[in-house]
Amino acid sequence: MSRGRGLLRALATLLLAVLLPAQAHTTPQVVDIPTRPGVTQRLLVLAPPQPRATVLLLAGGHGGLRIFPNGSMQWGAGNFLVRSRQLFVDQGLLVVVVDAPSDRQSPPYLSGFRQTAGHVADLKAVIAWARERAGVPVWLVGTSRGTESAAYVVTELTGPDGPDGVVLTATLMTDPRGRPVPAMPLGNIRVPVLLVHHAQDGCAQCAFSWVPTLKSRLANAPRTGVLAYQGGESRGDPCEAFAFHGFNGLEAEVVQQTAAWLLAK
Repeated sequence: MSRGRGLLRALATLLLAVLLPAQAHTTPQVVDIPTRPGVTQRLLVLAPPQPRATVLLLAGGHGGLRIFPNGSMQWGAGNFLVRSRQLFVDQGLLVVVVDAPSDRQSPPYLSGFRQTAGHVADLKAVIAWARERAGVPVWLVGTSRGTESAAYVVTELTGPDGPDGVVLTATLMTDPRGRPVPAMPLGNIRVPVLLVHHAQDGCAQCAFSWVPTLKSRLANAPRTGVLAYQGGESRGDPCEAFAFHGFNGLEAEVVQQTAAWLLAK
């Protein structure tokens, strides 16, 4: 009888494994790759068993996560993309959280650096590394000021050196400190672009009313889309990660729909 019960338990376990969606809670890996002469780029990598695509997550703010060897970080853990990284893995995506490079590990970190040749060189190396590692499409995904990095890089890197697509979440539409995303040479972009925005975003530099204008300037992108959200919870500074600006309370829905869009053929 005990042998029979053991067999039944084994069959039940196997059936659950087949019927329930896999939640790929993998051990994060910290990787340092060379980019420019004397410069390395630290990455936090989370990989599902069989990735369908890779997403390079670019945080907003000053971007200096300062990732420790154990995978924790000194700053930015609450950033929308950073705190949602496991949700992307659960959608079958290999996740690469991108820190500031080794020569930008002190203030001002990425501030004033996001639209430079050095930043493009760093992300070019990361794209190449990610493509070689998994052999699947590589997408840049930026949020808030991280959209300046993602959009600028994709205007500069075309063809095999560039990403296979880009997702801009809570895009920086105006910027008193520099060039915002709508002012970039967006006609250079020839890969799919998804705009993800909260209709109630209270950050003055990320007004939802700009979304149609931004989309209209992506004339040469082969595929464009908009995911607009309402509701959730807004706490604190309207330009910070736990306001509507950071899709607070909507993370699972936003990630699932973003992943579905970028994986669609």
